[in-house]
Amino acid sequence: MKFPQKHTLEQIATLLGCTYVGDPDFPVLGMNEIHVVEPGDIVFVDHPKYYDKALQSAATVVLINKEVACPEGKALLISEDPFSDFNKLTKYFKPFEKATAVIAETATIGEGTIIQPGCFIGNNVKIGKNCLIHANVSIYDGCEIGNNVTVHAGTVLGSDAFYYKNRPEGFDKLISGGRVILEDDVDLGAACTIDRGVTGDTTVKKGSKIDNQVHIGHDTVIGRKCLIASQTGIAGCVVIEDEVTIWGQVGMTSGITIGSKAIILAQSGISKSLEGGKTYFGYPAEEARKKYKELAGIRQIPTLIEKLG
Repeated sequence: MKFPQKHTLEQIATLLGCTYVGDPDFPVLGMNEIHVVEPGDIVFVDHPKYYDKALQSAATVVLINKEVACPEGKALLISEDPFSDFNKLTKYFKPFEKATAVIAETATIGEGTIIQPGCFIGNNVKIGKNCLIHANVSIYDGCEIGNNVTVHAGTVLGSDAFYYKNRPEGFDKLISGGRVILEDDVDLGAACTIDRGVTGDTTVKKGSKIDNQVHIGHDTVIGRKCLIASQTGIAGCVVIEDEVTIWGQVGMTSGITIGSKAIILAQSGISKSLEGGKTYFGYPAEEARKKYKELAGIRQIPTLIEKLG
């Protein structure tokens, strides 16, 4: 998330009521999660295990719960609770806007696009030309849809990230201020859910086709010309490269990469990154031929036991 205008380190510290390390005029341009930060961004960290990762990231401002040695060219915001202060920044720069119409006045809808009855189109949504948005689709604030996109009934674009901090009094939610972006020629089936990024974008790139009842988590990027079959669940911060095929009921953990032209067979569980150009099956998913041989060997165990007995 980029701020509407440049702020200074001192201005952000004043907004949060915290101290800082660095030049008061140090530029602050935005805020983001660690996997997508850029120079000028704020990143937050609240556990020593991740201090080095945050301090060595591309972010130039680190919101941290302990004063540490500050790398050259960076600045620190010292906070008792970086998680809550990150939420405070999201609320300030991307406040929730109450809907005042079924299709917001600030939404833009391109020529030739059809919006079927029962849809909700939120504030500052952009929809391109010649799209078909079927009945009862909900498109939350700030989402962007390209040209020639089809979204089937009951799909939700822009729901909140599933991201919580476990505190003694209960789970504390990280507020979502990002977007969902669908590029040109994307098709979405019925009853899909695509979560917005926490501060960045969840993206489905040009020409990808997604079946019914698929869930895509926050900040995930789906490449070009991918096929994803029904009941697949993809966690947050996943990168799926171009021309990947994922068959039904595949489950995928967060923060991994699936290489281009990989094929993942139905009911597989993906717990780590996978190379492109190969076919995978099982849990944990491995190359399909290897997995089938393992399963064939397992089926022979009762016969071997009988012979040995």
